[in-house]
Amino acid sequence: YTNSRSMHPLERYDMSGARLALTLCVTKAREGSEADLDALEQMFRQLRFESTVKRDPTAQQFLDELEKFQQLIDSWEEPVSCAFVVLMAHGEEGLLKGEDEKMVKLDDLFEMLNNKNCQALRAKPKVYIIQACRGEHRDLGEAVGRDEMVMVTKESPYTIPTYTDALHVYATVEGYIAYRHDVEGSCFIQTLTEVFMTRKGPILELLTEVTRRMAEAELMQEGKARKVNPEIQTTLRKRLYLQ
Repeated sequence: YTNSRSMHPLERYDMSGARLALTLCVTKAREGSEADLDALEQMFRQLRFESTVKRDPTAQQFLDELEKFQQLIDSWEEPVSCAFVVLMAHGEEGLLKGEDEKMVKLDDLFEMLNNKNCQALRAKPKVYIIQACRGEHRDLGEAVGRDEMVMVTKESPYTIPTYTDALHVYATVEGYIAYRHDVEGSCFIQTLTEVFMTRKGPILELLTEVTRRMAEAELMQEGKARKVNPEIQTTLRKRLYLQ
């Protein structure tokens, strides 16, 4: 008996090709978002991403820009290794609010880069970072211990499912508010960019560190201490190293 770990000690995504990033950010009525855009720009530069920013998209422009990004990736002259999409806006569970106050479905945005719709990213990592509220709940925190999450993935050599190789990182858990400081930006984007720029390791390990730091932070909102932690949904099949 051999366990799968000893068979594939270092299954990792090939990151030798191009790295492309798209940031769609509603800044209107979202003070502090410029600080987040600055931090992301610095991170993408350090991690060698070709990065594009679109400010204040309407709901329709969220879709249009993602479609343009998908076409850009598919027509890129060299192999593409990885794509990042950062979505920052007001939101509700499963929805983002465009600059025009209309809603766009996150699933429609995720769909555009899946293994069926974006051939150049087939079997390649697609990372979505979502800084948006997912409801109205506020977390005051609980006095308890800790939890552990283990993710194990297998892969088939011949075909892959439509929805693999994606990583969705939400600023907060389902139903809850995502906090943003009017000057310093959001706790989530600031913590994530800091960890991604200063730590090495597979991305899920880095995200665990982001979660740990955010879970320890006390955010003052409406005069009360609040807690917030990101939520990570992954269908990655291999380890993803950005450094």
